[in-house]
Amino acid sequence: MDTAYPWPPDQTFWTGTFPDHTTGRTTPFLFKGIIPASAAEPDDVLTGFEAIRRAHNAGTDIKAHARVYVGEDRRDDLLPQVLTAPSWNGGVDSFVPWMQNLANAERFSLVINNLETVSPALAAGLGTFLKTLIDGWGLPLGGAEQVAFAGNYAGTAFGIHEGYEDAFLVHLGPNAKNFYCWPAETYEKLTGGKQPTFGDYRALLEEAEHFLLEPGDALFLPRRVFHVGTQDTFSVSVAMPLYTYPYAQILQSRIIPDVLADLAGGGPDDPLNEPSAMADTAAGPGAVADRLAGVGRELLHFAADRVRSAARQHAEQRWATLQSNGGWELVEGDLSRREAADAFDPEQVTPGAEIRLIAPYQVTTLLDADGDSHQVLLRGHQPGVALDSAGLNRDTITALNSGATIALPDKPELLTAVRALGATGGLHLIPRPADMEETDA
Repeated sequence: MDTAYPWPPDQTFWTGTFPDHTTGRTTPFLFKGIIPASAAEPDDVLTGFEAIRRAHNAGTDIKAHARVYVGEDRRDDLLPQVLTAPSWNGGVDSFVPWMQNLANAERFSLVINNLETVSPALAAGLGTFLKTLIDGWGLPLGGAEQVAFAGNYAGTAFGIHEGYEDAFLVHLGPNAKNFYCWPAETYEKLTGGKQPTFGDYRALLEEAEHFLLEPGDALFLPRRVFHVGTQDTFSVSVAMPLYTYPYAQILQSRIIPDVLADLAGGGPDDPLNEPSAMADTAAGPGAVADRLAGVGRELLHFAADRVRSAARQHAEQRWATLQSNGGWELVEGDLSRREAADAFDPEQVTPGAEIRLIAPYQVTTLLDADGDSHQVLLRGHQPGVALDSAGLNRDTITALNSGATIALPDKPELLTAVRALGATGGLHLIPRPADMEETDA
């Protein structure tokens, strides 16, 4: 008998049920029926793919992209036709023969990255799951992404491969999928290494842990677990990798370069920008190396004292940004954000109009560099609105974040702040009836 899980998952699920079933979040486990169809269904993925096609044909540069595979072969030669052909005009039943015809193959797979940026429905529906995960388990410092796998493929195009992040694989159906997992130690013992296995790997499947994924199931895939999916009929799954970037990577790519750049001097009058001395040819390059090492030690000494404050500033910025973007990674070329911002008409922000947040995005605040005010963020962007001084107070933010619809009062400062927030693509505006009549006229 299947276990009934609460929707959305509650704190008890994340602190008790989840770690208990996954051996402290280290082993795969299939949570049956945990995702309702109202949160995610196959047509949501196809709608996202249609948005990619629409952007391609309009010449719009977006982050989300699709890849086509026939068997284990990536077929980039098919992609232009797949993106420009007339639509399949229907749901899954129409999509499958449409893809088979374009691929000239019975079996195919379509992989879509950053699906959350082209499917508002899935950004919101699976964003509900992600929000409870963040509240109950923790925040992945790189955010999360949606990667869709749609097709009737005999095996995942990547072969048996290793996952490098903790992830959930949400199965939407309409048909079932077989999924196989191997702990890293087992896979290495069976294959002699960590390289992916392609082709005929039926013998390896006999040594795997098998899961039958049905619509609404979510499989937890811990990092460093080898896995592959197989199926005989068409289905759609959405992987949600949790990007927990190594601390060293964050320091190396963002924090330490900023600290060193700040220490390197601000102009020609700064002692650190004094030109190097003419190098003594008799002493050779060794003297230059000694001088460079000495200056380097001095810089690193001062940098060590500044890393803590720089790390705090970076962490607070990253934290507020991710929370305001619903936990999804912030990327350039977010099509749904752009379209939501374009649909927001600032001229209709008038007293009596109503606003609500677009799920799953949240309003967060961040203390500015001068420490004078808290700046508001929405959908990962800072529109230049200061808390309180713009007529936007914490009570209003709390109400918006709880999902409330707010009628706008006749307060010019607040109306100005709302117009700025609308440009982030995180607000839905309901014009007052008089404004709607004027628009329709």
